[in-house]
Formats: sequence, C-alpha cells, structure tokens
Amino acid sequence: MSTAAPSPPADVFDVLSRSRARLHRRATLGDGLAVAQWSNSFDATRYLPRHHTLSLYLRGGHGTYREDAPTERGAPGKLCLMPAGHEVNWVVGSEQTFVHLYFEAERLAPLALRLLDREPRELRLPELNFCDDPELVASLARLVSLDWTDAGERLAANALGHAALAHVLARHAGRAPRGDIRGGLAPALRRRLVDWLDARLAQAVTVGEMAAFCALSETHFAHAFRASMGVAPHEWIVARRIERAAALLRARHAPSLDDVARATGHASASHLVRRFKAVWGMTPGQYRAAAGQLRR
Repeated sequence: MSTAAPSPPADVFDVLSRSRARLHRRATLGDGLAVAQWSNSFDATRYLPRHHTLSLYLRGGHGTYREDAPTERGAPGKLCLMPAGHEVNWVVGSEQTFVHLYFEAERLAPLALRLLDREPRELRLPELNFCDDPELVASLARLVSLDWTDAGERLAANALGHAALAHVLARHAGRAPRGDIRGGLAPALRRRLVDWLDARLAQAVTVGEMAAFCALSETHFAHAFRASMGVAPHEWIVARRIERAAALLRARHAPSLDDVARATGHASASHLVRRFKAVWGMTPGQYRAAAGQLRR
C-alpha cells in the first residue's frame, strides 16, 4: 500500500493563520513588503517560507525555542530572521506577541545593487535566532507604532521596511561561496547597462536593444541579466518604472498623472494606475496624497 507524501510546510503567514496564533492586524506596504502583528501560546509551527521573514518579539517569548536549538530562548526585543527556503520548527511557550515583516526575495536585488554594488546571488541571508540589534529593533518598533490603516502612515511603514532591509543587508548578509557565482554580466558592464536603461525609462526598450548594447546574443543576454539582477529584463524595467513614478509623485510639486505616465514609459495614465496599484496597493493619486500628508 502506497503512502502519500507529506505536503510541504507552508509559508509563515499561512502556517500561523491555521495555528493557534491570533492575528491582530496586517497590512500590505507595497514594494513586495507586508507586515502582521500576532500573538500565540503553547503551539508548534513548522515553516518553509517562500518569503524572507523578519520577526521582533514585543512581549513574552521566554518559553519559545527552535527544535534544533532548545537552549536559546526568546524575549522582548529579540530578533529572528527566517530566510526563504530555510525550514525551521518552532516550539511556542507561554503567551507572546510579535511582529513579522515579510519581504519577497526579489526585493533584495535592487537594494544589493544600489547599496552594496553586489549582485543578489553574491549575498546570503543568515538565519538569525533571538539576536540583539538595537538599530533594527528601533525601526521595527517604530513600524509597530504606526496606524497601518492610514495611507500616509502605511507609506511611512514602507520606508521603515526598506530601512530594515537595507540594515539587514549591510549588517548581517554574508557572501556566497565563490564557486556559486558563474556567468552573468561583468560588473562594469552591468553598471553601464543600468545607467543606460535609467536614461531610457520613458522609451520602449527591447531585449534586442539591451543585448546589442552589451554586445551579446539575445539568449545569452537574457540568461546573463537574470543571473546578475535576479529577475528577467522586462521585470526589472517594470519595477524601475514604478520606482521612478513613485519618486515623481513624492515631489512637492508633482507633475500631472499623464506627465508621470509619459516620463515612466507607460502607455497612458490608466496603464500607470493599474501597474502602480498592483505594486503599492493604492492608486497614484492616493500615494501622492499620502506623501503630501507625510510632509505636513
């Protein structure tokens, strides 16, 4: 008689949603970031996350530990980082309250390139278990203090989320083994290509044109680009256009929506609205109003 294979453990939020844990609030912050505040007690959870998860204990946690490290216990102000793809089993003790910041693995790519001038494949996020990092704790505590239902404060939470990710990369990320880094674009060529693309975000740029700029075949270029940037060429351009649109909308004297759409290579204002809302969870108009609220 055959035995069905066990189903793989689900993502962190999904596991907690089906456990004894109680969800107090949650919010999508845009840019692949999400946040949730939970409490839990006397439970056991098993994760194999698709996303990276940064956790801060707000209250309790003294009886909580990982099955593979039973002597290390949680406490208020302690941080954990669960990288995507790392299986972990937790035993939860008495009542605890904690906040989770979830971020898509792809969000590290632009930060790695911009802040460290390193390709995402060069970096490895470690598992952090009950670590002390006052600067990171302060960012997450500030995020918890915000009203996530308010568009302006949600925008502030997004900025704090990005600051937390930048800090994690700068302080905690390690280097991948040298043998894991193969192919891709040469660093100098990658930098020139990014500058060239940034100057052409308002235009329609094809993979063929990008490949020609790099003096590579289209197939070779597409593979090399994904290896170096972590995403396909068209995904990078879409994300960069939305990033540029957000920057224009945050300006004190923001241009009209039609002008923002033209400046960022969108076919129309409605096209920009659809793309922008898919990333940010709010329309460009709502985003502009929220940014104005933060300036007051």
